[in-house]
Amino acid sequence: MTTLSKYCSYEEAIRSDTASRLGIPNIPNEEQLEAMRQVATNIFDKVREQFGPLHVNSFFRSPALNNSTPGASKTSQHQKGEAIDQSIPGKNKEIFYWIIANLYFDQIIWEFGTTQEPAWVHCSYVGYRANRGEMLRAFVDQDNNIRYIPFDL
Repeated sequence: MTTLSKYCSYEEAIRSDTASRLGIPNIPNEEQLEAMRQVATNIFDKVREQFGPLHVNSFFRSPALNNSTPGASKTSQHQKGEAIDQSIPGKNKEIFYWIIANLYFDQIIWEFGTTQEPAWVHCSYVGYRANRGEMLRAFVDQDNNIRYIPFDL
């Protein structure tokens, strides 16, 4: 098993049921792989050390896979290997606030779920420019469109 970091395997970072079902290759290039290593080391490993084993919902998505993922943004950082969606049922809210308080990140998103608990936590990290520290909430509006609004602490 190849690893990206202390706790994150290459296999779990590229795993996608959608890619498998549709026969879409999901293989990063060297630049994407380096970005994935940085996310794994600076975000995933630190969350894992604080909370224990967690699920990788989505990490790398090739452009073809991203285009086949319902609701995925056309500019998703997952395509660059710069973002990870992670979760521990019942602990996602705690993970979200812990990342904000303790980690340097580019973007964090409270993904769907309820006002009490996100369904998962999206977090990105970049190594080639200053990280923005942007906090958002994703939700589906009355017209069934995905919307992102600033997250108000």
